Amino acid sequence: MQTNLVQELQWRGMIHDIMPGTEEQLNKEVTTAYVGIDPTADSLHIGHLVSIMLLKHLQMAGHKPLAVVGGATGMIGDPSFKAAERKLLTVEEVQHNVDCIRQQLGKFLDFDNPVNGAEICNNYEWMKDYLFLDFIRDVGKHITVNYMMTKDSVKKRLETGLSFTEFSYQLLQGYDYLVLYRTKGCRLQMGGSDQWGNITTGTELIRRMEGGEAYALTCPLITKADGTKFGKTEGGNVWLDPAKTSPYKFYQFWLNCSDVDASRYIRIFTLLSKEEIEALQQQHDVAPEQRILQKALAKDITCRVHSVADYESAVAASELLFGKGTTEQLNSLDRATMLSVFEGVPQFTVPRARIDEGVSLIDLAAETGMFASKGEIRRELKQNSISVNKAKVGEDCRLTAADILSCGSILVQKGKKNYYLVNIE
Repeated sequence: MQTNLVQELQWRGMIHDIMPGTEEQLNKEVTTAYVGIDPTADSLHIGHLVSIMLLKHLQMAGHKPLAVVGGATGMIGDPSFKAAERKLLTVEEVQHNVDCIRQQLGKFLDFDNPVNGAEICNNYEWMKDYLFLDFIRDVGKHITVNYMMTKDSVKKRLETGLSFTEFSYQLLQGYDYLVLYRTKGCRLQMGGSDQWGNITTGTELIRRMEGGEAYALTCPLITKADGTKFGKTEGGNVWLDPAKTSPYKFYQFWLNCSDVDASRYIRIFTLLSKEEIEALQQQHDVAPEQRILQKALAKDITCRVHSVADYESAVAASELLFGKGTTEQLNSLDRATMLSVFEGVPQFTVPRARIDEGVSLIDLAAETGMFASKGEIRRELKQNSISVNKAKVGEDCRLTAADILSCGSILVQKGKKNYYLVNIE
C-alpha cells in the first residue's frame, strides 16, 4: 500500500463513522470498495465530490474503486433524511443520466490501471430481471422489519409518511453490496454519514447470507460554517457540467468561501499534501485579506473539474469584473463566460448593421437608455470616466465593428464598478 488510507482520511477530516476492522482490512490487502451514486440528474454536483474524493484517495492508496451508478435504485429514490418522496424517473431518463455521469467520473478516477483500475457498475444490470417474488424470498427473509425500523433514515420519516417503495431502498442497497461482494470481491462500502444505515444493512446481509465480513466507512455531511447547505447558491446546485454551472461561477463559489470553510474544504476537495496545506494555512493566517487558502482551493478544484485553461479564463474574468484586466483578456472570454461574469449588469441589444456603419457612443448611449441623456454621457466622457472594452475613450468615440469582442459584445464601463453590456445582434 502506498499510504494508510484511514490515517489519510482522518487528518483530512473525512471520517464520520468507521466499522471496526475496516483499517485492518485495508492494511492487510488490496481491497475493492465502492460508493453509490444515484443518477437523479444528468450531471454530478459538488455535493457528490466528497464521495468521489473518497474513491480517489482509495485508489491512490493502492486499492480498487468501484462507482456504482444506481440505475435501478435511482428509479426509486433514497429516502435518507429527505423531507418528501422524490420524483420517479423513467428507464430512459436514468440511462441518459448514467451515461453523462460516467463521463464526469473519468476526470477523477483512473480506469486504465491494470492493477487497481476503477470500474463503473450499474445496479440496473442485476436488478432488471430479478422478479419481486424471488427478491423477497431470497433476500427479504434475511432482514427483519424490526431491524429496518431501527435505522435513523426510516425513523425520521415515520411522522411525515414513508412509502413501501422508499422503505425497501435499504434492502435494495444492501443487495447491491451483496452482489458486489460475490462478483467483485468488494469488502468495503463508503458514503456520506446519512448512508450509514443503508451500508450496514449490506454488511448484515453479507454476514447472514454468505457468512462473510464486509466493512463500512462514512464521511461527514458537508455544511457551511454558517449552517447553510453546502453546494447551494441562489441559482441552485453548483454542477460539474459547465453548461449548468459555468467554470467562472464554479471558480467563484470556491473563491468566495469563508476562511473557516476554506480551511476545511482544502483538506477534503484537493489532493494537496498535509505539509502543503499547513504551509498555506500559515501564510493565510498572516494575511487573511489575500485569501490564500481560497485561491489555492479554487485553483486546484477548477483545474481538475474543468481545465487549466478554464481556470485561467475564470481568473482573468474575475480581474475584469473587479476593475483590472485588459482588452486582450476580454477578447479571450467566450460568450458563456462573458454573460456569466456580467450577469445582472444592464444589457442592451444593438443590430450589427448599426455598429458596422459606425455610431457615436454618445448617440448610442442615449438611444439605448444606457445613460439618461446625451448631456450625462458627455459629462462622464469629459471627466475621463468612460471606458470601452477596458480602454479609456473621449467625446469623439465612435463604435465600429473593430470594437466587437470575440464573444459578440461591447463592454462599456463608467468609473470602477458600473458596467453596461452591448450585445450585437
